Amino acid sequence: MNHNRVVCFDLEMCCWNENGVGTTGEIIEVGLAEIDLGKGEIVKRAQYYVKPEQDEISMFCVELTGITPRKIEKQGRPLADVIQSMIKNFGGSKKIYASWGRDDLILAKECRAKGIDMPFKEFINLATLYRIQHRLKEKRIGHRAAQEHVGIEWEGRQHSAYVDAHNLAKLALKIL
Repeated sequence: MNHNRVVCFDLEMCCWNENGVGTTGEIIEVGLAEIDLGKGEIVKRAQYYVKPEQDEISMFCVELTGITPRKIEKQGRPLADVIQSMIKNFGGSKKIYASWGRDDLILAKECRAKGIDMPFKEFINLATLYRIQHRLKEKRIGHRAAQEHVGIEWEGRQHSAYVDAHNLAKLALKIL
């Protein structure tokens, strides 16, 4: 296990908003940003689009994420292929992965449903770590608000897994 490297990741899923209720479906984007804790820097980034097997991308999803059906048609790959690329380019069970919230559970559920092995075993929920560090026992805080609270400017469009993973890596360098 390489404890000096952490792979921050974020997922975007098919999503709908019906009568004010948001629901999500299959993963359509995985963003990753690897940090080197010794050097204190982001050393690698990647973005993968995933072709959903059953879900379709709604207009609500396009507006929220900027991911269009055309982009997925041209650049999307099956989740199994994306997982193989993640393992090849970022390492699998020899690395610690981290997200803001429980994206690991979302990925695990979809991997199980599709007969794919999880790409990692070690996981850190940075939202929980942040709440512990800042004594926010009952209060939830979003990734962007937490980042701005510690004086790190947000860069790029929110709800892009690539952008969100990069911003999360900047925050992780501060709190890990």
